[in-house]
This record gives sequence, structure tokens and C-alpha cells, in this order.
Amino acid sequence: MTDPTAFDWSGLAFGSKKPVNSLSATFIAAPREISEPRFAQLVKTYLPEGNVILGLAKEPYVLGFENQPQFRTLDVATVQAVIDKVTASTSKHKVYTLHYFQRELRYILEKLDFRKTVFINGSWKYSFHTQTPYYVLVTRNTPYELVSPFTDEAEAKAFAAQTVLPDIPTNGTFNERGMLEIADRIAKHSYDYGFQTGVALGRRSTATYKLLARAYNSVLPYQTYAMHYGASRETNFSPPNDLNYYDTTHAEVELLIKAQRERIDLHDTTMFINLLPCPACARMISRTDIAEIVYREDHSDGYAVKILELSDKKVRRHV
Repeated sequence: MTDPTAFDWSGLAFGSKKPVNSLSATFIAAPREISEPRFAQLVKTYLPEGNVILGLAKEPYVLGFENQPQFRTLDVATVQAVIDKVTASTSKHKVYTLHYFQRELRYILEKLDFRKTVFINGSWKYSFHTQTPYYVLVTRNTPYELVSPFTDEAEAKAFAAQTVLPDIPTNGTFNERGMLEIADRIAKHSYDYGFQTGVALGRRSTATYKLLARAYNSVLPYQTYAMHYGASRETNFSPPNDLNYYDTTHAEVELLIKAQRERIDLHDTTMFINLLPCPACARMISRTDIAEIVYREDHSDGYAVKILELSDKKVRRHV
């Protein structure tokens, strides 16, 4: 028997939208993982105003963060008890579910009518106001809110402390491709859903490099801070390259701090990084004994290449 409270976009896309539109519901867009207590808080906030539709992603991770445990999407089993409790209650409003692929969110917001849409921080890649769904909301004049995935700060800190991230080599000898792979892998330890940056420092010996240190851009003062309180870039509608509103210490800075603490000699070392350093980091690196920077993605119109080469550093892009 079909559950009347469960919708799937595959069935709504080319059919009548009336079953959903008639609910005049608050839509919680498919979120990253949240706890049962947090979902209960959300229900307590929005259910008195009307029906609630909980979006559920068909993918196990937020798009762009595949296989990263800090970006798992919500499994309905986690919150089913809350949904069942509401269903069994005398409340005139109910909790419904809507299953969809994350790429379909744009069309859902275009075709369905919601009283309000709620987005859980950390449930998308890059800043929210640079995404197509944001422009759909603005065009349709649909109210929206960005909210925390956590009940409180204690839960936010506990999540970061308890989440087990993949092990990354701390030493060994690797070729150039291997060093860049380490930079890519350590980047995935970051909770910065704006962009994850990773860096690996090595000293060359013939055709290989001895791994000396690695680091990633770390959210301050703790990894889940921006998710809980809201990313400053999103709060201030900051453009992607604006460093006035930013929640992390850049990977390059983290690496230099580690080198200072562990007394790592930077002379004639090579920095492998997945993203060309920003202008501020490039100026800082230019004053160090790091001899070479190898990167993958360009940034800021190549400013770093110019300033680093003028500072007698070798700069290479590895494609």
C-alpha cells in the first residue's frame, strides 16, 4: 500500500503537483546528517506553523563530498521515530517526506510551492548564495532560512570529535603524483564546505620526495563552528575570493605553523597543493625557504605565480 505521506520527485516531476502544493508546507531541503534530537527541534519549530516536508537525498553523501563521513546525508531511519510520533499524534499538521536526487533540487523549488524552505548548513558545496537554488528562491520570492545541523554547541563539538576521518600517511617517500594525492586526501579532512584545500610538504631526493608534513584548511575555532553558527561568507553574501569573510586557517598557514612547532627545516622543500595559494598566502610563502610550489587548480588570475616567481621560487602546475 502506498504511503500517502511519502513523495518521490520521480513521480511528481511529470505529474500533478497538487498533492504537495495543497499542503502549504515548510520544506526542509535534503540535509546532511542530523541527529534525532535536532530533527525533533526542527519539527517543534515548524510544525505549529503548518505541515513539514522533509527532503531526503537519494545519494549517501552531499554532492562533491563523496565518501567523506562529515558530509553524509540524512538516513530517514535516524528520524523515523519522530515522524511516527507526529503521525500518531492529534496534531492537524503532519510530517511528509520527499525523496530526490540532489541535482533535482532546482526543479523542485521551481515547480513546487512551499511556505518556506529550510536549508541545513553543510548540505551543499560552495557558498549557498552562489548556487542555482538560491536564485530560484529569490526569483520566486520564497522565504528561506539557513540553520544549524546541531542541537547546540556541545553536539557540534562532539560530532567533530567523534567523526573518524580516513588515515593519511604521515611519513614515507613518494613520487610527485603521490605527493599531490596526499594533498588531495588530506584536504578531505576539512569541514569547510566552501572549498577544501590540502597541502603536502616534501624534500626531493632524485625522483622522489620525502614527506615532511601535510595540512588542510581548518575551520576555527573548531571544525563544525561554521556549520553551527553559519558560514561568515554566506552570512555576508561574500564573493568566492573575498578573504574578509572566511572561517578557516588556510592549509598553507596550517603547514607553516606545523613546521614551526615541529622545527621542520623548509630549506629546498617543495609544497604540493591542490589549489594555487591565495594572494595573502603567496606573499607569506615568498618569505620562506620553500623552494618550489606544485599545484593543480588556478586561483586569483595567477597572482601567486607572479609573486612567487619574482621571489625566486619555482612554480609548476600539475595537470
